Amino acid sequence: MASFQRCDEENEMYVDFRQWYPIASSSDLPLRHVYQGQLWGRELAVWRADDGHVNVWENRCLHRGVRLSIGLNEGRELRCLYHGWRYANRTAGCTYIPAHPADAPARTICNNTYQCIEAHGLVWSAIAPESVLTLPVALDNTMPLALRPMPISAPSSEVKKIARDYPFGALIDQDDKCLTFQSSDARLHLFIQPVDAGRTILRGLVSPTTTDPIEAMQHHNDAMTALRDRIELAVAGALPPAAIDVQFAPVAKELAEMPDRAPAGPKVELRTKVVRKWQVANQVIAYRLESIGGQLPTAHPGSHIDVSLPNGMSRQYSLTNGPGETDHYTIGVKRDSASRGGSICLQDDVQEGDVLAISAPHNNFPLRRDAVKTILIAGGIGLTPMLAMAQALKVQDLPFELHVFVRLKNDLAFSNLLDELGVSVVPYIGLSREVTGGAIADIVGNYTPGQHVYLCGPGSMLEVARGMAANAGWPDSAVHFEYFKNTNDIDNSTTFEIALARSALTLQVPAGKTILQVLNENGITAPSSCEQGACGTCLMTVIDGEPDHKDVYLSSIERASNQKIVTCVSRSKSQRLVLDI
Repeated sequence: MASFQRCDEENEMYVDFRQWYPIASSSDLPLRHVYQGQLWGRELAVWRADDGHVNVWENRCLHRGVRLSIGLNEGRELRCLYHGWRYANRTAGCTYIPAHPADAPARTICNNTYQCIEAHGLVWSAIAPESVLTLPVALDNTMPLALRPMPISAPSSEVKKIARDYPFGALIDQDDKCLTFQSSDARLHLFIQPVDAGRTILRGLVSPTTTDPIEAMQHHNDAMTALRDRIELAVAGALPPAAIDVQFAPVAKELAEMPDRAPAGPKVELRTKVVRKWQVANQVIAYRLESIGGQLPTAHPGSHIDVSLPNGMSRQYSLTNGPGETDHYTIGVKRDSASRGGSICLQDDVQEGDVLAISAPHNNFPLRRDAVKTILIAGGIGLTPMLAMAQALKVQDLPFELHVFVRLKNDLAFSNLLDELGVSVVPYIGLSREVTGGAIADIVGNYTPGQHVYLCGPGSMLEVARGMAANAGWPDSAVHFEYFKNTNDIDNSTTFEIALARSALTLQVPAGKTILQVLNENGITAPSSCEQGACGTCLMTVIDGEPDHKDVYLSSIERASNQKIVTCVSRSKSQRLVLDI
């Protein structure tokens, strides 16, 4: 929203947040640097990612307000040096909180971003722009010389007033942000950057450059230095203008501790376009999805999205995106001969150029980044979330192994990404069930404290791997897994009663209906996603009673404790189940 503020009664000054201003030079953004800019009193962290995108963010970490301009530009993410919070290129969404390594940060933990355009050697931004950036037409199709910026300790109104007499030809045009001068053979544009109420930066562009660039730089540096001295002398002794009131919205403490979950089933609130569809392995098709209007939400390694299909179904697919790949989502879909219509519909009916409705990313399979060593074990298409994890670990130079089990060599999906991961990838091709079990036993057989293992693939493979990890002494807290589907036989013929402790409501769960269905039918908002007992989104706390576990999400220890229940499939062995909802 545009804001206007009167700074003093005698010398009125208005702050117009709608206007675009230069806030940095392109040369201020070398590789892996963070530049501190400022506009109307608001500090900005300006940095160029490795993909060339220039980010302009509010210059503070959302945790304790430490300046991000003293953080580390790691090419795809910006890391605060105080407590290590990480923020993604483009979105400014928090991707990792070291104090909560087992949780994916909530999507609501996102820094303020400002629109940015890089043109003619300058970086432009605005606090609350009402229109697109318009630059002088005279700069079109030119390569102007960007002059050294000149900081001046004076309000922008005084700078503009005195700078009209700048010694370069005739003043031929002016507006709130620019003075244009014309000489016999060149044109000079002096752009005014209001740093705060009492400070300004002059930034100049000269085109065309008919003299030696070094000589031109030296000449204008001398002229602008003289102009600065003249302006500062003119305002010396004047009452300083009132400071611009800059306010920040704090991040609620609980948002840093609780993963964000969508209520009441899959929410396909985003619209994306299929910009590329290509084959990445035998029976596996990849899709690159780009947003139709607006920035896609931040995704963390291990995330999945719900995709609304043309046949009316909704299916979940893991994202393969590496850190900083925030301008699109990539999913891999394997054709399933036993498909109920999901993979077949995507592969046969969805083409490049089509529009797909999807959800924001959910993450019930988050990656810890504090492990001494991370072991990733994937079976078939279970590779997809592991690719996102492996890329994140490689970028941070954290030790990991990626073990991939497939039947045939051409079943290895996303070979280009596997090649980039190098020697950390160990493929296993065409092994029998027995030999596969032996290989997994070797992989998990040497547990040392601080290691973590991640498993994703066919249910039978995961059951074997989890059992072997337990036998090898791996604690449940170090074994992470994600099933693509629930392979358990589910008997929904029982009837029982659920008491909702927080809602003071008692409901009957009849045969043929799930706890989740009964809750939703009675107006109780309950989170869910896969609705087959695999993702854990609908997990609830049990206060009393004995659950009848039908899911593949909970560990054996969690099941034995009877303190949690996956409400989309599990039922009750007791006649009454008390839930903390």
